[in-house]
Amino acid sequence: MNGTNHNILEVRHLKKYFPITRGIFSKVVNSVKAVDDISFNVKEGETLGLVGESGCGKTTAGRVILRLDRPTAGNVYFEGQDVFELRGEELMRFRKNAQIVFQDPYSSLNPRLSIGSIIAEGIGAHRIARGIKKKEAVAELLEKVGLSAGHYHRYPHEFSGGQRQRVAIARALSLNPRLVICDEPVSALDVSIQAQILNLLAKLKKDLNLSYLFITHNLSVVEHVSDRIATMYLGEIAELADTAEFYSNPLHPYTISLLSANMLPDPKYKKKAIILTGDVPSPINPPAGCRFHTRCPVAGEICRIEWPELEEKREGHLVRCHLVDRFDPKPPVKFDVVKEI
Repeated sequence: MNGTNHNILEVRHLKKYFPITRGIFSKVVNSVKAVDDISFNVKEGETLGLVGESGCGKTTAGRVILRLDRPTAGNVYFEGQDVFELRGEELMRFRKNAQIVFQDPYSSLNPRLSIGSIIAEGIGAHRIARGIKKKEAVAELLEKVGLSAGHYHRYPHEFSGGQRQRVAIARALSLNPRLVICDEPVSALDVSIQAQILNLLAKLKKDLNLSYLFITHNLSVVEHVSDRIATMYLGEIAELADTAEFYSNPLHPYTISLLSANMLPDPKYKKKAIILTGDVPSPINPPAGCRFHTRCPVAGEICRIEWPELEEKREGHLVRCHLVDRFDPKPPVKFDVVKEI
């Protein structure tokens, strides 16, 4: 990680609710609380991993940060500027400096355009280059992501999944961004290809001094690419810590359960997995108190009544839990609900 403490991105009390309507007049009767008051920052040159189960709100958070969806409340600051207040040229400058790599490399690429046209589209829109210089810039980007200039006139359906994701990465880099949000960039790829794409992203980060918000559900992946990791549960940040601290000393019961179920590559090694009972509650009507208490093996009475704040329990280690000081559940075997895997 770059040694600076400068924050390139700051997210403050961000909320995104999707209204539920009913009747011929589309009266709003409730809301899906996809993102519910999250705060974090991304330092310049850093990769922040954002992990959690499907439906926890991590992808929605990434989309709202980039103004692909409108926020319900909160603020996002990029280089000190409020993203939601930007207009005109300032908004165009933000679009140029903050890009995204989507999960599905096929549906995110226009099948009617050649990959050269797809990558060149942003270059032309932002007037970075024209004519032959634009083609040269695209050819250079193709080489940079492990493809060749000879692929310029080929179409997305002619490529494999890993190659299409390289095209998507080249498109994101075409505007020389400073921040890239990677939304499950390898989950749709074969395991052998995942390593290639992750190595490519790591190399590009170093060469271009990029900052990443890396959204994923894969704890093995996020461990190797992130400087810090945040866990999301039901629209909230449950825990945030440096990667080494996150894996060696998790404090939130949800994080501990996720890590306990993370498979290890050595078949001789056996460990205890915490099996959470019940399903994730509905984001339409989340439970009172701690949102995790309905599935937590160590929940107490206070967890059912009082909502916990995200507090710094150790230096740089933030946790949203009432019972951290009381239970200190470092090794997962302290939990009763376990299963050997």
